[in-house]
Amino acid sequence: MANVKSVKRWFLVHKWTSLICTLFLLMLCLTGLPLVFYEEIEDLQGKAQAAPPMPEGTPMASLDDIIKVSRQQRPNDVVRYVYWDDEQPDLVMLNMADSINAPADVYKLLVFDARTAKVLQAPEPDKGFLHIMLELHTDMFAGILGKLFLGLMGILFVIAIISGVMLYGPIMRRYDFGMIRRDRSTRLKWLDMHNMLGIVILAWTFVVGITGVINTLSDVVLAMWQSGQLAEMVAPYKDKPAITGELSSLEAAVKRSCEAAPGMKPRLVAFPGTIFTSKHHYAVFIKGNTPVTSRLIKPALIDAQTGLLTDIRAMPWFVNTLFIAEPLHFGDYGGLPLKIIWALFDIATIVVLISGLYLWFARRKASEARINRILQSEAVTQAALLN
Repeated sequence: MANVKSVKRWFLVHKWTSLICTLFLLMLCLTGLPLVFYEEIEDLQGKAQAAPPMPEGTPMASLDDIIKVSRQQRPNDVVRYVYWDDEQPDLVMLNMADSINAPADVYKLLVFDARTAKVLQAPEPDKGFLHIMLELHTDMFAGILGKLFLGLMGILFVIAIISGVMLYGPIMRRYDFGMIRRDRSTRLKWLDMHNMLGIVILAWTFVVGITGVINTLSDVVLAMWQSGQLAEMVAPYKDKPAITGELSSLEAAVKRSCEAAPGMKPRLVAFPGTIFTSKHHYAVFIKGNTPVTSRLIKPALIDAQTGLLTDIRAMPWFVNTLFIAEPLHFGDYGGLPLKIIWALFDIATIVVLISGLYLWFARRKASEARINRILQSEAVTQAALLN
């Protein structure tokens, strides 16, 4: 009896958590599918950035020269970020805006050849299909509230997965694993398909669900890092006035950061006044060279007036968790083969979600039909008694 009650409780948990989150999970699966192949789609659209071929060993241009050219190209703008892409090591990208405090989504991009300091492209911010898919997938165009709401849906999804496993155990005591009762009703065949696919993709859905929830907390994680580690690192400069005039050498700042952490290379530089640093420092974010350490970023703060290294630390665990979760969520660790596997699992999840909706409607319809039969039977009985 206790086991029956436990199954009923898990059934109610699975039913309601699934019903609440299914439509949003469907949206996330559908929008996530093209995002898995983000780079490949950009290649097909001709938007991929590439540096012209040059002899191997061609030296890199000074970052200071690149900054100088950027100011010539956009004399009314300021540089906010400089960043590199592992897929295109001969490129350097600059994020510029009309002020250091401009909104994050208001920017101009300059793409430089890192060897010649020449501008290769000045693309407009992408507002096309992939941008729409990304916005829907991350926050539904609702900012941090949208992210947190999708995080809640992700938590419900994880609970639905756990409750589904708890229901599948008792069922499989009576049947073979993966059985589909083809000789029974359509509803039972869909139920078996739903259960079988759900168990096959269990590990994947659990990992993607958990990493998805973690990714929705990116703004919260940033705020925690800013008020915690970053505040400690810049505390000696708290009462100093903001830097005015020419900044110290960016090339020297990056070189000094890499010397302080041998075996690491720059990923991003945030200029003084941006959200990732103080009003006095370059924040040079450096990373390792292996598949795992390349996701673990270490911030080095360089006094933008004197050029001296003031602090360098490993990121807190919660920031590293976010950095690892993001690429794992999209299968961005193993190139195209892993992306194809991710896409197949995504499609299987869509089938599970749609079959779950079908089963709920079919069960409800069957319940209504059963009630109608009972009412009709009672009406016939009452009519017979009256006659």
